[in-house]
Amino acid sequence: MSIQRRTLLSAAAAAPLAGGMARRARAQANTIKIGVLTDMSALYRDLAGPGSLRAVQMAVQESGITQRGINVEVVSADHQNRPDVGSTVARQWIDRDGVDVIIDVPTSSVALAVNNITREKNKVMLNSGAASSDLTGSACTPNTIHWTYDTWMLSNSTGGAMVRAGGQSWFFITADYAFGHALERDASEFVRGAGGRVLGSVRTPFPGTTDFSSFLLQAQASRAQVVGLANAGGDTINTIKQAAEFGLTRGGRTKLAGLLVFITDVHSLGLQTAQGLVLTETFYWDLNDKTRGFSTRLALPGGAKPSMVQAGCYSSVLHYLKAVGEMGVAAAKASGADAVAKMKAMPTEDDAFGAGSIRADGRKIHPSYLFEVKQPSESRGAWDYYKLLGTTPADQAFRPVAQGGCALVR
Repeated sequence: MSIQRRTLLSAAAAAPLAGGMARRARAQANTIKIGVLTDMSALYRDLAGPGSLRAVQMAVQESGITQRGINVEVVSADHQNRPDVGSTVARQWIDRDGVDVIIDVPTSSVALAVNNITREKNKVMLNSGAASSDLTGSACTPNTIHWTYDTWMLSNSTGGAMVRAGGQSWFFITADYAFGHALERDASEFVRGAGGRVLGSVRTPFPGTTDFSSFLLQAQASRAQVVGLANAGGDTINTIKQAAEFGLTRGGRTKLAGLLVFITDVHSLGLQTAQGLVLTETFYWDLNDKTRGFSTRLALPGGAKPSMVQAGCYSSVLHYLKAVGEMGVAAAKASGADAVAKMKAMPTEDDAFGAGSIRADGRKIHPSYLFEVKQPSESRGAWDYYKLLGTTPADQAFRPVAQGGCALVR
């Protein structure tokens, strides 16, 4: 009799436990989990980092998907600009934590590593922060969309403009990892294609370089008309500051070409140092009423304005969640490739980038903008930094789809 009673008591205790497990399983099956993998502590923190996380959270709120009964969970991690760290986090997120889509991933070497993992695991990577055009070229996968910008677009816009303005001879100061190599490669092709010459280049260790004096001396010794900065974030800021201290551009004979410069970099440099710099972005907070509205709603701390990377995180997640709403949570979780295919089949539209589309190679298409940094006397206040020099239409801004070597293109 006691055995029967113990059995009944055990069954009674197990019933709520089993019910709770079943409820959790149902909730997980109806939950999309987003992982923001970014730089929270180093060179790219200001242009990505917490601002990228905030942009993703706002996209979830504005998507309206939770009002349709679909749960969304957002987690984040710092990849420390190291491919091994980024790969470890990505595998743990997917294998242990059930992450469905990985967002942002600045630093091309990390992005290329995660790109392989999301393909292997059939999950989704929506890349906003990395620049290497290989993500839609030789390294393209059916699971990745490259959202915001890339090295080909930057070279086409900024590099082409500098050559047309008379900068015929170039020397590159290049960050020694996948992004820097790709940017130097793509920019060199544009320089040579326009009849210019590349006199040389120097590779700077990444991450960890803070003293660029020896590299600037090599650039100065080359007597190049243009010193192309194939770096980004804190490296670009330090190079430009130290170039000014060296008097590299004094007299106007040598010009700096910031091949990847963000508004956060200009803010750190200040207009006195950055004035006259020509650069390319695909988003600027003060471009139109919709970009101003988006930037106001994002409300970054201290009145900061979003970078194009942070805008890309918002835009890509908003479009992904639209696709999830159309295809259903179960289908989106079952196959990242199917979710990406659905995203490609739908036109894009949001306040940060306006109307756009996604090509077969995973390249998100929208216009690019050539800006010049204002003189201090031209600025109306903090973050009023750019004047528009020209716009490259969406269908011309990025590398032609047939030229990238992506295996997805038929």
